[in-house]
Amino acid sequence: MVDYVFRVGGEGGEGVISTGEMLTLALARAGFEIYTFRTYPAEIKGGHASYQVRASGNLLLSQGAAVDVLVAFNEEAYQKHIKDVRPGGVVIYDSDSFSAAAHDSTICYSVPLTSLATEKVGIKLTKNIVALGVLAGLFDLPVATFEELLKDRFGRKGETVVQKNLLALRVGIEHAKQIKRRDAIRLGAGPRKTKELVLSGNESLALGAIAAGCRFYAGYPITPATDIMEFLARELPKIGGYVIQTEDEIAAIGAVLGASFAGKKAMTATSGPGFSLMTEMMGLAVAAEIPAVIVDVQRVGPSTGMPTKTEQGDLYLACYGGHGNCPRIVMALNNVEDCFYGIMQAFNLAEQFQMPVVVLSDQYLGHRKATVPVPDPSRVPVVERRKPQGKEMADYKRYRFTPDHISPMSIPGMEGGGYIAEGLEHDERGYPAASDHENHLRLTQKRYGKFVEVEAIANDLVRIHGEPHPEIGIIGWGSTEGVIREAVQMAQAKGYSVGAIHPKILYPQPLAKLREFMQGTKAVIIPEVNFTGQFATLLRKRFAYDFIQLNKCIGLPFTPKEIFDKIEEVAAHVHGGRRVHAAKL
Repeated sequence: MVDYVFRVGGEGGEGVISTGEMLTLALARAGFEIYTFRTYPAEIKGGHASYQVRASGNLLLSQGAAVDVLVAFNEEAYQKHIKDVRPGGVVIYDSDSFSAAAHDSTICYSVPLTSLATEKVGIKLTKNIVALGVLAGLFDLPVATFEELLKDRFGRKGETVVQKNLLALRVGIEHAKQIKRRDAIRLGAGPRKTKELVLSGNESLALGAIAAGCRFYAGYPITPATDIMEFLARELPKIGGYVIQTEDEIAAIGAVLGASFAGKKAMTATSGPGFSLMTEMMGLAVAAEIPAVIVDVQRVGPSTGMPTKTEQGDLYLACYGGHGNCPRIVMALNNVEDCFYGIMQAFNLAEQFQMPVVVLSDQYLGHRKATVPVPDPSRVPVVERRKPQGKEMADYKRYRFTPDHISPMSIPGMEGGGYIAEGLEHDERGYPAASDHENHLRLTQKRYGKFVEVEAIANDLVRIHGEPHPEIGIIGWGSTEGVIREAVQMAQAKGYSVGAIHPKILYPQPLAKLREFMQGTKAVIIPEVNFTGQFATLLRKRFAYDFIQLNKCIGLPFTPKEIFDKIEEVAAHVHGGRRVHAAKL
């Protein structure tokens, strides 16, 4: 069964990311499931970059662990990644750049990538295309697929550029024939025949927003969320939508609230620093009960932090950021396909409950590419906000107290539907009532009263993998789902009683489902890509349970083996009568 991990590493500007992207598309078009991970420098040019793609005939849940094929464009890439190459794995390196040290456990092929590009193609920058040709020649990848990709990618630059890149591909393929093979890696054609898309998490999210009815986007560029704005800037105007690049994130959320007040489904996307700036305006959305979707593609903080690396560090901010009693719904996206359906659910929740919905993604998920089935928007019926009708318009009260705490929301221009939407505390009609103490209590109860139904929905939006009532439980959130699921499969194959629960809505928490899952467990592990264990901290406020934290805080995601190793450690101690406590990677 084919299941190989390829990794390309080198200096920013050498074409590392484009090499990985073209290899990814070629593998997908050849019939393989793919799953990628990339990391790149914060500098505009220079600094180390790497791109990993896993290809298999079966469904993939993670980026994998050990590397089967490493392509090193320079010595730094070799030194950084050689430790991750499995015994018997292949290293292809640019012998014009350095000489690889001998490793008994790996198979090294020296290829003069720079010389081949310079002397046989005439353009040094094509060495990454030469490397693709070497990969195609060595591992039996369909050459026609690469040729089509090069024509698609460089066609707009003219026929001369296309032909030079096709020449570089052929140079690499011909050179591969001269290499004396010592490995057994072969791919050929993959088994997948059904039509699928290759999407990043950010692209999938943007498509889902369109399907949900989003017709207004305002944002300010910030890594790693900018892709969402760029995608929508191309696509929204085609269907009558609008995209505005504002002067900062405060203006962005202000524009979103204005558009939503006017009746449009509206969204913004940012990362940690920008999300911090939005918290005051999010309070206005709460007070004025205006639907809004705010996407936070998390990166490493605090402050500017590590802008191009991944972390799950904004959960506290998402749940509690803001002054006063400021309820909002917080969701987390799990995988590339879920980005499409999850953002549709976010819009539905915002419209139904007339409040801001914060959607947490991260750099790992936002920039990850994967093969996904063609999305079916009908799987998530679109919800529209409640509007006043009939007798309600005769004596319209925008913030009328209702049994379910949701008041009909008029749109500007509706006769008799005028009201004031402001941040001052107000009465049922929207008139300022900043000195009415009892009224403030009633409106606060109204705003939080919506959580009763939200929590019921949260209990329906959980996924359980492995055993539903295990000895060792795992609670995950966001982009950790795939690696946790794979780790659970590894543990079950060894006979451990393990199961995982993955909530979609993190605030308010699905308490009933979590309580049911934890009953009878001997230990519960909570893996998080942050230092303090933020979700574990939130759960400790609701459950008297000694959760075991597994925290990783180096700007990289978990691997399945890291979680599996923790399961084995916990199992050994639990069965030996001892407890295990927090660990950090």
